[in-house]
Amino acid sequence: MRIINFSHPLTEQNLREIETLAGCAVSEVIEVPSQIDLQSPLEPQIASRLDDLGLSSREWQTEPLLINLPSLNYSAAVVLALVHGRMGHFPPVLRLVPETGSVVTRFKVMEILNLQAIRERARGKR
Repeated sequence: MRIINFSHPLTEQNLREIETLAGCAVSEVIEVPSQIDLQSPLEPQIASRLDDLGLSSREWQTEPLLINLPSLNYSAAVVLALVHGRMGHFPPVLRLVPETGSVVTRFKVMEILNLQAIRERARGKR
């Protein structure tokens, strides 16, 4: 499984947590710069970063990809829209939370959100 990371670097502990939750090994973490120019349109900036990953249309549609979204909500929305268009479905995404009781701020992987499954359940509410 490849992780496309738009956020802070993941630790070795985070990778172990992800493998446990996903039930498969992490083969690669692709770091994507998430700093954007707030005065310019977001879509071309983020589309360019996705293009720079060098994934083929086939890889987008067939590879197991897990997304760690950028923290900026507008960027996260655009990432989801663009990735959905390339994959043909919503990707699973990571949810990290700060560890409680730690003097040094650390983040642990809380869950992997299966957005496609969430969407399918929501369709039942129409």
